[in-house]
Amino acid sequence: MWLSRFSRRALAGALSAVMTGVLLTACHVSRTAGPAEFKPSPRQAALLDTIGERTFRWFWDTTDPRTGLTPDRWPRRTFSSVASIGFALTAYPIGAERGWISREQAAERTLATLRFLWQLPQGAAARGVGGHKGFFYHFLEYETGYRYRDVELSTIDTGLLLGGALFSQSYFSGASAAERAIREVADSLYRRVEWPWFIQRPSTLSMGWRPERGFIRSDWTGYNEAMLLIVLGLGSPTHPLDDGAWEAWTNTYAWNTLEGQPHLDFAPLFGHQYSHAWIDFRGIQDAYMRRRGMDYFENSRRAVLAQRAYAIRNPMGWRGYGADIWGLTASDGPFDGEMLIDGQTRRFHSYWARGISTKEQNDDGTIAPTAAVASIAFTPEWSVRAAVAMREQFGGLAWGQYGFLDAFNPTLREGSPPLTHGTIVPGHGWVDGDYLGIDQGPILLMLENWRTELVWKTMRTNPYIVRGLRRAGFSGGWLGQAPTP
Repeated sequence: MWLSRFSRRALAGALSAVMTGVLLTACHVSRTAGPAEFKPSPRQAALLDTIGERTFRWFWDTTDPRTGLTPDRWPRRTFSSVASIGFALTAYPIGAERGWISREQAAERTLATLRFLWQLPQGAAARGVGGHKGFFYHFLEYETGYRYRDVELSTIDTGLLLGGALFSQSYFSGASAAERAIREVADSLYRRVEWPWFIQRPSTLSMGWRPERGFIRSDWTGYNEAMLLIVLGLGSPTHPLDDGAWEAWTNTYAWNTLEGQPHLDFAPLFGHQYSHAWIDFRGIQDAYMRRRGMDYFENSRRAVLAQRAYAIRNPMGWRGYGADIWGLTASDGPFDGEMLIDGQTRRFHSYWARGISTKEQNDDGTIAPTAAVASIAFTPEWSVRAAVAMREQFGGLAWGQYGFLDAFNPTLREGSPPLTHGTIVPGHGWVDGDYLGIDQGPILLMLENWRTELVWKTMRTNPYIVRGLRRAGFSGGWLGQAPTP
């Protein structure tokens, strides 16, 4: 089937890539077999310690300990985010390993969260439920855990939640009653999900469903953050995706070269971070990456390098961009509208999926620290330098109780636009007033993966992840030594 999808010219190029890719693969595997060689200075290491603990404290302090409902954002109180809960479940063991809380505290909070989610009503009703067919709604009400307004039943947000649940299942391996219960409830949550129900078109998952209107017309196609989602669907022992799900996914890929970096591009960097937060893709390959002579970890590394190169080139002339100030992803922004700055009309956005690819350039001068800092496993030196530069240049503005605030914009330094939130500091720029759980999470998880590989090593032992990867056609590396589920 693969041969039929290429012209002779494309086939020749692909075969050439395979032949020359053997050396690339060998070099790459040796380079990424463990934490990268870059060693931070004592001063840089101290900042990383502070970033890690403050980011962890955001999850620990803002989550309701009775229900485990983690806010979508803080200090503005809106609703709980299912994806943020998944990051929080992964944060608690990190806090225990670092000594910020005890293992018993982590287990207590984890069990309360999983039990609350398991006991939430499920069903096709528009109100009074937290999910349907094992999936959860994107946002939940704080008070009840029920669906927030008319948000969709979300496949990807359920996937991020399950990433945290399965990490908890594998991490809490002790004999205590609490740890046994964590394993059991996490298992029940995962086994309840009816993955094939979301296949509305041949072998591709729909992004969501609403009881009022049915399935969202958009499917998960093209390279993006859904890698974790499809692996989870393939790994299910109860309601799995069919054997063609991964091939259907990779058949929608588009290989491009951006800023001199050939890779599967996706504009915002979160798409290159989320799946890697839980799954160690270093040295393992599916059929697509075997043809390219690399792995998905290297693909994300190239995406990060392309973003940094774009910031250095700064084709749109935004203030502040450079070798150490970079990073575009989905994040808060100042407002939706235009403003005249230095004789040029500039368009700004509030929450927006910022990023660059060969298809789009979504850039309004807003930098999200999570884009650079959460890329530390891919580009440790450049990410650490970015963290230091943002802390030093914007620390008094974009840094607070829980580490980096969600975003800042050095270009928007004056005027009185109708800000969505945040504030303009004359001479410095716009700074956000909130922290977002889905941006805090990648910072904490990827920082810990780079330093100790805690999440990666733990998830390598999860039988559902191993089964999902093997059904997707992955082989090599650590997966070759993983026990057969």
